[in-house]
Amino acid sequence: MSVNYVALGDSSAVGVGAARGGGYPARLASRLRAGGLPVGLSNLGQSGARIRDVFTGQVKRAVAAQPTLVTLGIGTNDVWRGTPLEDFQDDLDRIARRLKQTGAPLVVVNLVDLALAPVARLVPAALYEGRIEPFNAAIAEVARVHGMHHVDLFTASKDMIPKGPHFFSEDGFHPSAEGYEAWADLMLPTVQTLVRR
Repeated sequence: MSVNYVALGDSSAVGVGAARGGGYPARLASRLRAGGLPVGLSNLGQSGARIRDVFTGQVKRAVAAQPTLVTLGIGTNDVWRGTPLEDFQDDLDRIARRLKQTGAPLVVVNLVDLALAPVARLVPAALYEGRIEPFNAAIAEVARVHGMHHVDLFTASKDMIPKGPHFFSEDGFHPSAEGYEAWADLMLPTVQTLVRR
């Protein structure tokens, strides 16, 4: 059985920060192929995307692609740029409702602990402090309501980042190749279970 994998999201889907190898979707697809599955990847992620950009610019294309697997990683730019939490949750709910029409399993990943990013030491704490957890709670709630498969990158990052000093790229914000590898490893068990059903 072949997997028609569609990835939605921001620069982490694109792979900004990694010199090569792409973001977590490309690495996830690679791992599935290594496990013997034929996988086609349509990566619709866009650098700088916020939740509204996914809803207005990526979802329609994702539905048209007739996916058998969808991943979504979004929210970091919303936190940094001040998207109201209620608007974020509403748009995520709309995205989930629309993607459910495809019948494909939807895997959503929450936000890394941005307080651990090197860039956090260079910007006002108000940009992220007290905002990451509510956004992650919104992601968990929408996932629960719509039966999305939730991968907890936030909790894992608290372990990953201190142990791996190279999780972030030189810009101190985007993951490095090593960071994306760890991210893909985290998502793999959930995704493998879904594509082998």
